[in-house]
Amino acid sequence: MARWGGCVQSPVMTGVIALAGGGPFVANDDLDRRLLAEAGADRVVVLPTADAFEHPTRAIDSATEWGERLGVRVDGRLVLRRADANDVAHAHAVERARMVYLVGDSPLHLRSVLKDTAVFDALRAVVANGGVVAATGPSAACLCDPMTDPRGGAFTLGLGLVTGLAVLTEAETWSPERLHRTLALASGFAVGVLPSGAALLRDDAGWEQVGKAEVHGDLIE
Repeated sequence: MARWGGCVQSPVMTGVIALAGGGPFVANDDLDRRLLAEAGADRVVVLPTADAFEHPTRAIDSATEWGERLGVRVDGRLVLRRADANDVAHAHAVERARMVYLVGDSPLHLRSVLKDTAVFDALRAVVANGGVVAATGPSAACLCDPMTDPRGGAFTLGLGLVTGLAVLTEAETWSPERLHRTLALASGFAVGVLPSGAALLRDDAGWEQVGKAEVHGDLIE
């Protein structure tokens, strides 16, 4: 693991933002155990928002099995539309959580649902209150601004929970040509290359690389 301070901007931190490359509820158990312990979480809110069109209840079922394995209760929330993301009950459940986990493969849908909503404000509150916001795969890419655009590998606007950093997730599935082309498009921001099982963590001490995470761009002030 490597840690550094740097110029990447993020909300006022007291908690942790965890961006994992892939393998939700399968490939990150050691890291998840660490995050749960650091947050003191016995309940995890799971948002399968980015799987709204791909059987989101299956993600909750996988999360429930993961929770049983790691000894935590899973509160799956079907926040699938903007109306859901502004629902007071969902927002309160997220804000009270010590750890929230976002999963799913459509970052564009995730962005359209959460941007400027009560649930997104609640995610910011989780971090400000010392909790953990974790996301895996394309959902992790969406928390950043810039965000990797799945339609072609360029960059577009993301949710901006973290700014000045883009992440290329499930990097083991990228061809060398696509990876090279996307990295060449990055200008003025850092890029994290995250295969499944790797992650970047942000807390008050700065950024930490976990596993085979790579960072392209100068993050040192």
